[in-house]
Amino acid sequence: MSSDQSVCPYCGEKHPGAWYKKILYSAIFNDPVKFAKLIIGINVVIYVLSIFMSGTSTGLSLNPLNFLSPDTRSLIFLGAGGRIPVDRFSFYWSFISASYLHGSVLHIFFNMVAFYQLFGIMNNFYGVARSFIIYFFSGIAGFFLSYKMGTPLTIGASAAICGFIGACFYYGFSRGGMYGKLVLKQVSGWILSLAVFGLLVPGIDNFGHLGGFIGGALTAFLLNYKEQRQENFVDRLIFIILFIFTILVLIWSVLVASGVLKFIPINYWRL
Repeated sequence: MSSDQSVCPYCGEKHPGAWYKKILYSAIFNDPVKFAKLIIGINVVIYVLSIFMSGTSTGLSLNPLNFLSPDTRSLIFLGAGGRIPVDRFSFYWSFISASYLHGSVLHIFFNMVAFYQLFGIMNNFYGVARSFIIYFFSGIAGFFLSYKMGTPLTIGASAAICGFIGACFYYGFSRGGMYGKLVLKQVSGWILSLAVFGLLVPGIDNFGHLGGFIGGALTAFLLNYKEQRQENFVDRLIFIILFIFTILVLIWSVLVASGVLKFIPINYWRL
């Protein structure tokens, strides 16, 4: 077995059977479904916190698109992206935290369904580690472009999810052949749906989607997919670092929002 050898004959990884790697792999990489559910769980927890912090200001509109909407101040507290948090309050971590905030029950529901479905596809193409790395940088790219284009406030996992679509587009384009063409055809349908949805539904952050798509394609290009090379320990180490960093950013946001960290300028409370 390759785990008994000093170097894996398939991917070239050194000491594939090391005890710490076995723990890491069994906990995350051997069950990508559990990791996908973990990400969904984190999004749900942050959403519930945003509702709790909104209190009586929670939106109870009969419009299903706005039902159970956190108020603006709570969203900025917890790290929403855009010009207001970055320019007025220097919340630079919002380029990461904004991917875990949502504006209503339907918003988080549709995003998490899309995430779960696309994560399964991404795992087949790139593996767990590279999929999360793509997700991480796609979210940053999406919210950075949205910020540069002057969007005042923006939230949601859709920028990072569009990064998955960009990575799938790169996979189909790079792989070629009949299967690659099928993937491109499927991705083209997703892109068309996103474009129509973005034009018809008000409040959609189209710049965030575009930035996420570009970020996903570029990150996928840099990382390669399974048929080009197998996921290795370096990929997984980067994944662990980025995942821990994400958790720390979210904890920081919650501490700032709760007032434990006195980071917010006093005029913020007058929003």
